[in-house]
Amino acid sequence: MSLFFDLPETLSVFPLPEALLLPRARLPLQIFEPRYLAMLDDALRTEDRLIGMIQPNVVPGRDGPGLYQIGCAGRVTSFSEMEGRRYMITLTGVSRFRVLQEVDGFTPYRRCTVSWDGFDRDLADCDKDPIFNRPKFMRLMERYFDLKGLSVDWPTLEEAEDELLINSLSMLLEFGSEDKQALLEAPSLTTRRETLVTLVEYALRGGGAGTGVPMQ
Repeated sequence: MSLFFDLPETLSVFPLPEALLLPRARLPLQIFEPRYLAMLDDALRTEDRLIGMIQPNVVPGRDGPGLYQIGCAGRVTSFSEMEGRRYMITLTGVSRFRVLQEVDGFTPYRRCTVSWDGFDRDLADCDKDPIFNRPKFMRLMERYFDLKGLSVDWPTLEEAEDELLINSLSMLLEFGSEDKQALLEAPSLTTRRETLVTLVEYALRGGGAGTGVPMQ
């Protein structure tokens, strides 16, 4: 992925439980809280239009939620205004980042100094899973969707490229925060697919959310 802007050292962050954005994937969001409206206004004034999606993490002894160490920055690629000062926006994932420290300041939203080191593959045009057994994976997904009673657009899934298929399911399926974080931190598409399969197989065996899949 060729960027026409430099990745910033300081990033506005949007803590949202169980929300997952992945590089090159798209995440629709509805923005209506005043602090996040301010964040959106400020992001749209910048060249990069980046917002960092990150999950809150409960830290014992801390007032208010902490943050997981790794999130994913997305560029605002579309937005439309709704009634009542609400916006529908789409974030397109650019790269994961690592939080170095939270920045104290006068903005109503949270900001962090971040590092982009170690996430070079996020800026490639795509990621590959060379050992992906797609028919076996799709059979597993069919069992999972049947278990959950979910209606699925199978033709669209079957036509999706491998990365889009794996990342879209990682983002859309209902897993707990720890599991979503494990999917985010997977170092490769192969590892993410293996993590996703583990979570789905656990659910099929009668397990619930929060499996505690080890993060990388």
